[in-house]
Amino acid sequence: MAASGMKPLVVAIALSWFLSMQQHSSSANGKPQVPCFFIFGDSLADNGNNNVLDTLAKVNYQPYGIDFPGGAATGRFSNGRTTVDVLSELLGFDNYIPPFAFVNGSDILKGVNYACGAAGIRKETGKQLGARISMGRQLKNHKIIISRIADILGNKRLAHKHLHKCLYSVGLGSNDYINNYFVPQYYHTSKKYTTAKYAEVLINQYSWEILRLYKYGARKVALVGVGLIGCTPSAISSFGTNGSACVDTLNIAAQQFNQRLVSLVDKLNNNLTDAKFIYINSFEMGSGDPAAAGFTVSNVGCCAVNEVGQCKVDHTPCKNRTEYVFWDGFHPTETLNRITAIRSYNAFNPADTYPMDISHLVQLQVNK
Repeated sequence: MAASGMKPLVVAIALSWFLSMQQHSSSANGKPQVPCFFIFGDSLADNGNNNVLDTLAKVNYQPYGIDFPGGAATGRFSNGRTTVDVLSELLGFDNYIPPFAFVNGSDILKGVNYACGAAGIRKETGKQLGARISMGRQLKNHKIIISRIADILGNKRLAHKHLHKCLYSVGLGSNDYINNYFVPQYYHTSKKYTTAKYAEVLINQYSWEILRLYKYGARKVALVGVGLIGCTPSAISSFGTNGSACVDTLNIAAQQFNQRLVSLVDKLNNNLTDAKFIYINSFEMGSGDPAAAGFTVSNVGCCAVNEVGQCKVDHTPCKNRTEYVFWDGFHPTETLNRITAIRSYNAFNPADTYPMDISHLVQLQVNK
């Protein structure tokens, strides 16, 4: 039954990948579909920013990167490419978007990745792991880059004209739960707020930060929802499931956040008519039977993990990595990242994105 149920989704995803790559390869004159791609986020998107920080949330060691081109441990929290790496391919970029920590020269014109492992919307989130770059700080780093772009292009007006055409991916919130609210030994947020009130507080702060991004020139913005944080191997081993497949309390909290994020998308689109914001439904994409996408293991990671849920240094991981949903205690394998990217770019079903997918967002003419 699992084998026969697997085929439709696997075939659909493969077809979607083929069509997406056809669209990317047919971009005018071989240029990317957008001139630049800016990324704000956490460890799901971090591609090396944490390498220079004093933090436990750092993965610039083997076996991380074992399936990345060249087999290098770049600081990505996966065995290979992240979702934003695959998205950059689908968008037609020749190279992956560089991390803020190492970008230089005119490369910034094509975009910058500000994402940081353990980062959250709240400034204190992730502090028990060490240094991190919260959303507020990522915006400050973006302002530095904007100033450099203005210097390269000649003035602020030309810089903003350039930035209006870019795609922005913003995905934070997970750590505000798994490295804040649900670790009461380090934080008091769970004593101060119910999960519903906490989601409201997070979205209120997030909305101001997204408005700042708009003020800095963003006009095409994909807001990535919180995924199934209650289904990670680390959550299952830490909290137990009480007979469920996952930790329901964590997933309910994630959904409370996501519901308010969808409302925020509507509010932003109604109020800022010269821009477009979309919601990427990571929670929905992660739901359903993993076997339908070809996975055989979903409750444990591919590598043995240390005390913070990351792979042990130089540990030999599983060989059948394409069959695993999770790489370590928290982070997806490249295989799942690829599926998530494809469905974000070309929605497999209507619930994947709202009100449109990325392939349609990048085609919009905004700021007229």
